[in-house]
Amino acid sequence: MRKMPVAKLIAPTTKQEIPKLRVAAYCRVSSNSADQRNSFATQERVYTKYIAEKQEWELVDIFADEGLSGMKADNRPEFQRMIRMCELRQIDLILTKSIARFSRNMRECVATIRRLQTLGVRVFFEKEGIDTSEPRNELLFLLMATIAEEESN
Repeated sequence: MRKMPVAKLIAPTTKQEIPKLRVAAYCRVSSNSADQRNSFATQERVYTKYIAEKQEWELVDIFADEGLSGMKADNRPEFQRMIRMCELRQIDLILTKSIARFSRNMRECVATIRRLQTLGVRVFFEKEGIDTSEPRNELLFLLMATIAEEESN
């Protein structure tokens, strides 16, 4: 007498959640004038809303340095905190209004972007439409970083 095969119940697989892209925004204004404070608050509000609307994104934080020059990253505590969080692999993408808001020092800006790239962190500069993960944007980024520094001088 042959044994009948026994059906084995296989539990259905659960839908695995795709990890969300961890997104931060960096805002900076260089003076404490009323116009600049309004721009600063607007940047924070816009980025918070924009990131929240993207289902595949998760807001990490809005980093904001108010009334500080963009010439030296060392003088911007929120910028430094953001970079440390990138080094700890807590951020995947940084949004910022423009290269000039990110940095006014071309060498420092390029070095920071290259460091972030080695960490797998993209930066998107809204005004220039530059995403640092796209190699075709390298020359345009270098040109715009140079212009941002010259405008400051």
